[in-house]
Amino acid sequence: MELPDKETCYCALQSRDPRFDGLMYVGVKSTGIYCRPVCPARTAKYENCTFYPSAAAAHEAGYRPCLRCRPETAPELASWRGTSNTVSRALALIADGALDGEGKTVEALAERLGVGERHLRRLFLQHLGASPIAVAQTRRVLFAKHLIHETRMPMTEVALAAGFSSLRRFNELFQQLFHRPPSALRRKSSVSRPGTEAGITLRLRYRAPYDWESMLTFLEARAIPGVELVEKGCYRRTVEIDGSVGSIAVTHLPHQQSLSVTIHITSVQSLPAIVARVRRLFDLGADIETIDAHLSHDPQLAPWIALHPGLRAPGGWDGFELAVRAILGQQISVTAARKLGGQLVALHGKPIPKNISGSPCLTHTFPTAKRLATTKSLGLGMPASRLASLKALAKAATDDPNLFRHSGTIEEAIARLRTIPGIGEWTAQYIALRAIREMDAFPASDIGLLHGATKVDGTPVTSKSLLHRAESWRPWRAYAAQHLWAVNANTTSPLEGIHA
Repeated sequence: MELPDKETCYCALQSRDPRFDGLMYVGVKSTGIYCRPVCPARTAKYENCTFYPSAAAAHEAGYRPCLRCRPETAPELASWRGTSNTVSRALALIADGALDGEGKTVEALAERLGVGERHLRRLFLQHLGASPIAVAQTRRVLFAKHLIHETRMPMTEVALAAGFSSLRRFNELFQQLFHRPPSALRRKSSVSRPGTEAGITLRLRYRAPYDWESMLTFLEARAIPGVELVEKGCYRRTVEIDGSVGSIAVTHLPHQQSLSVTIHITSVQSLPAIVARVRRLFDLGADIETIDAHLSHDPQLAPWIALHPGLRAPGGWDGFELAVRAILGQQISVTAARKLGGQLVALHGKPIPKNISGSPCLTHTFPTAKRLATTKSLGLGMPASRLASLKALAKAATDDPNLFRHSGTIEEAIARLRTIPGIGEWTAQYIALRAIREMDAFPASDIGLLHGATKVDGTPVTSKSLLHRAESWRPWRAYAAQHLWAVNANTTSPLEGIHA
């Protein structure tokens, strides 16, 4: 993102404009601290302020994070989308740990993205003001700080969860950055937090507005028995990451513009991946005002967008799981697809201990690709062609662990998915939208989209004419699709499948 001029940034800082929160940070020369633009502290003098497009850039410049406004709690906004898809994909991979651990280099990251290492570094400096390594390190430090402030986890577990190889290195870095040990940061918090036996609870901020009711309705309609449950305004599900099993519970904190996520997991090292997946599932990184403003340039779509301010494009918890659900939902109703999903989970999912499930209704994790690829029979009552597609998908996902991750262009992602038997253009676009998080993906032949577009236009719409119309919605066609599905919500077709 290219920052506005310094005068504009300073005006935003003086007014504590929430529209800039997560989009810029201010380093104060007189204190050596960097803050969010909404920091309640007295505004520094103009000549002492330097503005940065990311926390990593401020960190690279030698500033330490403010203990009052806590930069780690700022909404993580995907402001680079639409300007650099390469940076967007790289950040998604970094969030998944692409630069954490031995052998995980910038060169390897660039190779996965199909660009040169030097070009990737240049893009990061241009859009984020920091190198990929600096971005990854800042993420680790801020995640650790988040855990210190909001949980009672032992410092050893905090260090492990944040990706530090040793407690000694963790302590050294915090002493260097904050001039005090990590435990001193925790002592400054007077709020009593429950112990880890009650689960690890974190707040994840978003940019308002956020249409929580629509998100919850969407997830409830597709909740797979045994794995997911929506009750009393709370979304619950089982999780399995690298062999560690657990559960999450997500609720809305509207007055804090945050979601609260409580995590039970057998390995704290899985925490960053779980938090990244929650952000992706609930689309917390959307700069929704910018997206809605862009789509509202379409005069026929604008009134419908005004009906659902803050409508997000839900992600998928896991790429393979989402792809399986898409195949199960081909040519059948949402209810039938859920039933098949529940049968698949009961037959092949991993049972989860009752003490960490959070609900007696949550009994299994969703089966992994390896489990489905190696089983002789799936045991589902469905056409042989779709059973074969599921097996082919499981084998493809087992052979290529990066099948559902950002790499290359959206066209390359669609082409890669379409090589799997049983996955056509419609299914590939849907998987790209929800699993790979290509926010310009657009399954134009979806019946729900066509019905919604017809209602918006007042005349019958074909997939070809809809694709032509959708050109003006780039690079946010996925959000336009979500609005069209919302338009069609009261006239749902039984053939809509799991995609709507």
